[in-house]
Amino acid sequence: MKLFRYVTDEDVIPGIVIDGKSYSLEPFFEALGEETGAYDFDEIFFEEEGLAVLEDYLDQYGTSELPELTGPIEYASCVARPSKIICIGLNYADHAKETNAPIPAEPIVFFKATTALCGPNDDVIIPRNSVKTDWEVELAVVISSECRYVSEEEAEDYIAGYAVMNDYSEREFQLERGGQWDKGKGCDNFGPLGPYLVTPDEAGDVTNLPMWLKVNGETLQNSSTTQMIFNVPQIISYLSQFMTLLPGDVISTGTPPGVGLGFNPPRYLKAGDIVELGIEGLGEQRQVAISWEDAY
Repeated sequence: MKLFRYVTDEDVIPGIVIDGKSYSLEPFFEALGEETGAYDFDEIFFEEEGLAVLEDYLDQYGTSELPELTGPIEYASCVARPSKIICIGLNYADHAKETNAPIPAEPIVFFKATTALCGPNDDVIIPRNSVKTDWEVELAVVISSECRYVSEEEAEDYIAGYAVMNDYSEREFQLERGGQWDKGKGCDNFGPLGPYLVTPDEAGDVTNLPMWLKVNGETLQNSSTTQMIFNVPQIISYLSQFMTLLPGDVISTGTPPGVGLGFNPPRYLKAGDIVELGIEGLGEQRQVAISWEDAY
């Protein structure tokens, strides 16, 4: 399944793509919500095995009760605000090299604030006092059910789906202001997610997905998930040794080379820049950089 969330004048509503057409899932969620309290792609939905329920619904009714969406769609993040957004740093060997960092022996873990989460085509807000806002195309994984202490062999049983994430980073805040990386990772709109949450059966071989990113039309990142140091099952298993992963949690799995920090001299975003990115089979994003003064 290829799922998404879209913005209306009044709300954010879940949707689905079937045979290339987009449909609203509002009728499905009206019934599901009364029964389970799940009205969105959120922790309750995944906890209540909503994906399986949705699959059964489609097997029974198809799209007969679902309104087709026509015209432009304003996408929200493909999942509602998760309990946590966990990120893996330096997970591509060439990216570690371009930032003059050693190849990690274990996954490097940091968090992105849930308030950073936004739609895939929302503006990226250059924070106040920022001069080093950077880009990072990444494969994100969404957790389907509560897990802890899982093995690598078990890990795939806990995957709801995959999505595109741009792990925006303010490098001065991240690297020059002391403490952990989180200060440079959690700024508003630094976590565009989507447009789609693609379930494992439709995502294909996630160990070999081409990924790319352009700034103002120039391709700066062009790689594949084949280059990951730690694969998705390894990451899920590793994280579950240290924390409980909850339904709807998002894990962003690292970026390939081509970030602004890696250039000589470094290149960073300024207001008016356009960032486009995508991962094969998972969709594309587009963000326009704006100043914080124009955002609030």
